[in-house]
Amino acid sequence: MTTGHVNPDQTLEAQGISGLASVYYNLPEHALIEAALKNDEGVLGQGGAFLVTTGKHTGRSPKDKFVVRTPQVEDTIWWENNAPMNSSSFDVLHADMLKHMEGGRYYVQDLYGGADAEHRLDVRVVTELAWHGLFIRHLLRRPSMAELDVFAPEFTILNCPTFKADPERHGCRSETVIALNFEKKLILIGGTAYAGENKKSVFTLLNYILPGKDVMAMHCSANHAVDNPSDAAVFFGLSGTGKTTLSADPSRILIGDDEHGWSDRGIFNFEGGCYAKTINLREEAEPEIFATTKKFGTVIENMVYDEHTKELDFDDDSLTANMRCAYPLEYISNASATALGGHPKNIIMLTCDAFGVLPPIARLTPAQAMYHFLSGFTSKVAGTERGVTEPEPTFSTCFGAPFMPRRPEVYGKLLQEKIAKHGASCWLVNTGWTGGAYGTGSRMPIRATRALLSSALDGSLEKGEFRKDSNFGFDVPLSCSGVAEVLLDPRRTWEDKEAYDAQAAKLVQMFSDNFAQYVPFIDDEVKAAAIC
Repeated sequence: MTTGHVNPDQTLEAQGISGLASVYYNLPEHALIEAALKNDEGVLGQGGAFLVTTGKHTGRSPKDKFVVRTPQVEDTIWWENNAPMNSSSFDVLHADMLKHMEGGRYYVQDLYGGADAEHRLDVRVVTELAWHGLFIRHLLRRPSMAELDVFAPEFTILNCPTFKADPERHGCRSETVIALNFEKKLILIGGTAYAGENKKSVFTLLNYILPGKDVMAMHCSANHAVDNPSDAAVFFGLSGTGKTTLSADPSRILIGDDEHGWSDRGIFNFEGGCYAKTINLREEAEPEIFATTKKFGTVIENMVYDEHTKELDFDDDSLTANMRCAYPLEYISNASATALGGHPKNIIMLTCDAFGVLPPIARLTPAQAMYHFLSGFTSKVAGTERGVTEPEPTFSTCFGAPFMPRRPEVYGKLLQEKIAKHGASCWLVNTGWTGGAYGTGSRMPIRATRALLSSALDGSLEKGEFRKDSNFGFDVPLSCSGVAEVLLDPRRTWEDKEAYDAQAAKLVQMFSDNFAQYVPFIDDEVKAAAIC
């Protein structure tokens, strides 16, 4: 049985996938929810949200992700960061997965990755679970009916959670596998029901394809001024740094909250929706994201709820701390209708420094921006993980190492060139600790962070006076309206100045040790900006 809207020349059978009991093409949201309820995949929540759990996999499985080693990509993949799989193992995996799919019921969504028509990727996602179809329909961009009539997928994702890989037979690590084959334009996902694997697989594809077209792929959020898309800003940052919160400024238009490209025409969102963490989510702090948890079609993933009322518990992390909701961008009132913006006037790199060393904001040169982009620094704090008793540095290059198939300096160089060409101002913003390290000092006041960001975005901060930081060499403003001057000099906030100096020297050395791996690949200007 086949139902739904599809290009008649691009059915699954035309792709060599046959023997399925039923195939549902491009079902809309209500039909996917009906199917998911009928299949007992989850339950209907308040407002028509769909509540699901994903079993033992409540997050991505980065150690089970592989790139097929073919001549086409041999010299361009960052193999130290991407586990290889040989072509013959992939072929066996593919054949076994197709055999597993025979007689099954599958849901197909034909979607775009990228709001810019010139650079978007046409992706077909074939899912065993109807709610996975709903999820990816939110997270990617939906073609019109007329576009579906001629849609021809460039890449296809086959996602079968009930398929269990055989490490010996398939050249993988466990029963879970995510295998990307750039030559065959195919991604195979098995052994995990975590929906985020679909989204991040597309991000990985774009991260490989776009730099080859001189388009920068970025793990960042982005917004622009009201009525002025050319006044755009991007926000890089790892988990816990405030990327989503700070970019969701009600006085600006949200372009997107996670994945973007930067072409010669400006920036564009890869996605059509948001995948927000909901742990400790509060209506008073983030009212619009909170409201999506009771809207029709929002996917609520791995949240504890009352069996009778379906009331969500935002504080119970017994299933996972990685509880999330997925919803379309139009559920946010200040979201951009086009998901496009001009060349960024400001680039914000967010870090949560639990060592209490970095200032709340610093201005970066293009070379310094590349240095901090390649470093991708934030920090874990005591109590967040077993065995962590003092702040630990976390360096995730390009603020998203797990999704970077090319070497980091490829992305760093692209960013450096675009910053120089388009004259963007670059800022490092610390949302971490002040007055001491974690356990002694206090968290940077959010009011001060917002005031500093507002001044950076409206251009007033740039016009003020700056001092040269003695540890990292970047410029730090001496004053900002609405911010206590003492906060701008972290050493002054510490009672024990010698303890600050020792902590600063320790952090500088951590940066230097981490950055040594990139020194052979960067130019002299960035080497001069590096602390080595």
